[in-house]
Amino acid sequence: MSKLRLSFSSWDYDRVRALADGSVRPEGIDLNCMNHVVEETFFRMARHREFDVAEMSLSSYTVSLSKPERPFIAIPVFPSRMFRHGFIYTAAQSGIKEPKDLIGKRIGTPEYQLTAPVWIRGILQDVYGIDPSSAEYFTGGLFEAGRVEKIKLDLPAKFKVSAIPSEKTLSDMIATGEIDAIQAPHPPSTFYSEPKAVRRLFENYVEIERAYFRKTKIFPIMHTVAIKREIYEANRWIAQSLYKAFAAAQRKVYEQLHHQEAYQTMLPWLMAHVEEAQRELGEDWWAYGLEPNRHVLDTFLRYHHEQGLSPRRLKPEDLFAPELFESFKV
Repeated sequence: MSKLRLSFSSWDYDRVRALADGSVRPEGIDLNCMNHVVEETFFRMARHREFDVAEMSLSSYTVSLSKPERPFIAIPVFPSRMFRHGFIYTAAQSGIKEPKDLIGKRIGTPEYQLTAPVWIRGILQDVYGIDPSSAEYFTGGLFEAGRVEKIKLDLPAKFKVSAIPSEKTLSDMIATGEIDAIQAPHPPSTFYSEPKAVRRLFENYVEIERAYFRKTKIFPIMHTVAIKREIYEANRWIAQSLYKAFAAAQRKVYEQLHHQEAYQTMLPWLMAHVEEAQRELGEDWWAYGLEPNRHVLDTFLRYHHEQGLSPRRLKPEDLFAPELFESFKV
């Protein structure tokens, strides 16, 4: 019997590489893997639905669930997770010294609905008492002029969001003081080229992020894996098949990270990093599945709703194919 041929776009993560090289194959599926930077995959999937299966921004995917057509359905696989305290940058001339100084300021973000800024705004609210509606947001390209929101938003009036001039970039605007801060998935280029003009809000961000996890048990999820809904509805079995394959590919990386005789990555203290991750985050520190991530997902969905991006408060179960909520027993 011929296999179902599906296209899949993702970045070249170690945790998906076994799918790309064929050492792990999803049952019943011939997966045509394509390696694209995340911004390209997200844009092409959200705007044009070019791929059958794709890595997708958790926020963009969640926004899509409020659209009448609901074009995608996800599986609880999370290619990207990242703490985000280290991704708040301030203009030296802004006078911002601590989180509360962000209130009333002009904050740049590539897109208001991006997952990283959703987490940043939520963390600032929960930990530092900063209402997400207390600032004015400016959207546009971080490095390249002309970026626009991938998904049309309909935000409550209390959120003040506007686009920067089409010929400008956020990186330049923070250096000149035209905006006071940036919350983004990447550092602005001027953080490196003009270090006296652009600073991190939290210089000791790693220490702060460790303390945040110890208190909240949240390792923020950035991306999920989405399937075009019409393909899923015609082949409901693919959710299980894909999930099992992604989990198997991830297990290979866990195993490789524990090989001490020779390192596969160019990190001189790799074993120390692995031991620290296990000590701080647990044995399965990059967990897939709904239940191990329920608290993280529920927190994100609360932020998404509070920030005007979801018209109603979604539950973690609303995100994923229901076939993955239970399994057979012998």
